[in-house]
Amino acid sequence: MSEEYLRRGVSPTKEDVHRAIASHSQGLFPGAFCKIVEEPGGASDSVTVMHADGAGTKSSVAYLHYAETGDAEVFKGIAQDSLAMNLDDLLCVGATTGFLVSNTIGRNAHRIRGDVVKALIDGYEEFAARLRALSIEVVLTGGETADVGDLVRTIIVDSTVVCRLPKSRVIDFSKVSAGDVIVGLASYGKATYEADENSGIGSNGLTLARHTLLKHEYAERFPESFSETIPRDAVYAGRYSLGDTLPGSSRSVGWGLLSPTRTYLPIVRALLTSPIAERITGILHCSGGGLAKCRNFGQGLHYIKDALLPVPAIFNCIAEHGISAQQMFQVFNMGQRLEIYSRPEHAATVIETARSFGVDAKIVGRVEALPGTTNKVTIGYGGAELVF
Repeated sequence: MSEEYLRRGVSPTKEDVHRAIASHSQGLFPGAFCKIVEEPGGASDSVTVMHADGAGTKSSVAYLHYAETGDAEVFKGIAQDSLAMNLDDLLCVGATTGFLVSNTIGRNAHRIRGDVVKALIDGYEEFAARLRALSIEVVLTGGETADVGDLVRTIIVDSTVVCRLPKSRVIDFSKVSAGDVIVGLASYGKATYEADENSGIGSNGLTLARHTLLKHEYAERFPESFSETIPRDAVYAGRYSLGDTLPGSSRSVGWGLLSPTRTYLPIVRALLTSPIAERITGILHCSGGGLAKCRNFGQGLHYIKDALLPVPAIFNCIAEHGISAQQMFQVFNMGQRLEIYSRPEHAATVIETARSFGVDAKIVGRVEALPGTTNKVTIGYGGAELVF
């Protein structure tokens, strides 16, 4: 368990949530990444999947930028974060088009003005338009903007996405088995469908990232940007301003923290319409739980990741502030936010497809059998083995 994350009020594993839902229905495909239910109306050949997620506390970093500069355009990236986090969860069950989106914005209207709301709504539409240009249907159905200043200090940006897909196309992670290889897809760099280089941060771990990297003066200038329940020595305990250069990069720390979340939809759509579609046994979005998230899927499996992609500068910088490797890999994607599981002979096609979109990919590990029904994750990093 990441103690530094917990000190800042966040659980990386959400074990209490898992316990709360343990006795409830897991849907038609209990091994799937997202809950899948019957199609409303009783159609027997298709299913429905609905998912809710958001940009999390990344919106707090955007708020700092906005408060310092007055630039509301930064929130367009937050809209992309909110939508991409949903879409990339849904693609893990085989959903690649036909998405209906509803957004929910909760704001403190004393601090978040109409220019931010406009930037968010424009950001949703611009990101959806870019996806539609890639033949991925995304329809924005409206949403709710609630003024809840008694509950929200600045702003929270969430989305709910619904999709239907043929039952025969559902990807159920329970099909992953010993002998499969793990292909990691990079979260960094510049995909052919992206306008700018991506730092790789995604939208997970931003509470730990911003409090680890940013100077304490942000706490003094913007006390509304953090919770009073966090110990004072854990609030903005770093040495950087947003405009400072990120070590190991030519870009700023602000860019590193605010780089919009990449979606892997164009790559996965290409794979799932290719001859190897049925040879893909699992797709995993390394979001909450980082590279240890796979431990929650399948039974009796040992996930070994010992040939990782390069770790981006943003994560190296966070680690240099005293965050242990064990915590880093449990909180962050560490450079590979999507994993595709397949038999070894099909890995080359996965890698080639990702690279055709400008996204680095490689075989980062394998799956072995483990006695019993529990799972284990072993990550090789820096000459050591991290076990989860």
